[in-house]
Amino acid sequence: MVTYRAAVIGLGRMGSTFDDEIQQGGCLFLPYCHAPSYASSPLTRLVAGADPHEGQRAAFAQRWGLDSAHVYSDYRAMLEKERPDIVSVCTTARIRSEIVQHAARSGVKAIWAEKPISISLAEADAMVEACRAHGVALAVNCARRWNPFFSVTRGLIDQGELGNVLQVTAYGSCGLSHNGSHLLDLVRFLAGGEVQWVFGEMASEEAAAGDQDLQGNGYLAFDNGVRALARGTPCGAAEWEFDVIGSRGRIRAMDNAGHFEWTQLEEGKRRGPVQRPFPFPPRIEGMGLTIIRDLAAAIETGRKPKCSGEDGRAALEIAIALRESHRRGGARVNLPLADRQLKILSAETDHDNEPAIVRRQRQAPKA
Repeated sequence: MVTYRAAVIGLGRMGSTFDDEIQQGGCLFLPYCHAPSYASSPLTRLVAGADPHEGQRAAFAQRWGLDSAHVYSDYRAMLEKERPDIVSVCTTARIRSEIVQHAARSGVKAIWAEKPISISLAEADAMVEACRAHGVALAVNCARRWNPFFSVTRGLIDQGELGNVLQVTAYGSCGLSHNGSHLLDLVRFLAGGEVQWVFGEMASEEAAAGDQDLQGNGYLAFDNGVRALARGTPCGAAEWEFDVIGSRGRIRAMDNAGHFEWTQLEEGKRRGPVQRPFPFPPRIEGMGLTIIRDLAAAIETGRKPKCSGEDGRAALEIAIALRESHRRGGARVNLPLADRQLKILSAETDHDNEPAIVRRQRQAPKA
């Protein structure tokens, strides 16, 4: 079995500590974030990390048993000296494109980048092209694609159990770029096609006029005939739910992937849908381990990861197109967008000049 050398750039929450905060699973199965997944996977060995903040470097080295010589303030020096096979990019989206492009040129075999893929479409284009040119597998961490229950759902669709998919409806109160990347990517995954055009409605005129992350709703038309509704404004009792309606069946994912319902129409009978037992996945492992297995397969076969750079770019492009529709008075907007300089400043770029842990410590009540 090949063991890949893995390194992390950006040693904060998703790079290192997020799993330590989790008290209950929901749609997550641990290990989930980057460092604990590399440390747990039999396919990888965590060899290094890079972060400009000394405190995060020290905490990372201590948490994962690395010598201080293997944590770096400059990711370029780390890539040059450590020569990792797989590198995670867990920085703010503000600098993610630059780092991914540099890593692709440095000789890595695969990159596991946090979502959203980037701020602008031009940045996303450059990331995808750099990885293509250098033969690097690029995965974007819209992690619900690797959730075992959504994988089963996609399998049932592919097997024809729902007939022809007609409609996908998604509910998840979120910024359309930040956590909206999860929402919109999973809609694409379940619809199984490419978005041709959209209508969008944003939470306010003021939000739609700027480049900050924003909530909104949208209607999506796919090239395979599927139609989708995505609600990114407050969802009340339907938070993080997905509903796939086909000509012969339906699957509802509720309670943030905590509960799934599958119903089918019985052929030849005039009666309502019949409840089917949702197939329990044959194996459930930490989603980070699933992603690493997928990355290893991408390295070894040349195929794209389950959520590729192109998929990450598509989620961002849909979000921007929905906002553009609102800006144009609710007009239909066709994809792909011609203006590649269009952007959304993902919510995680707010106050990204210092680590979140530093902000929390400063804001904590004094003893």
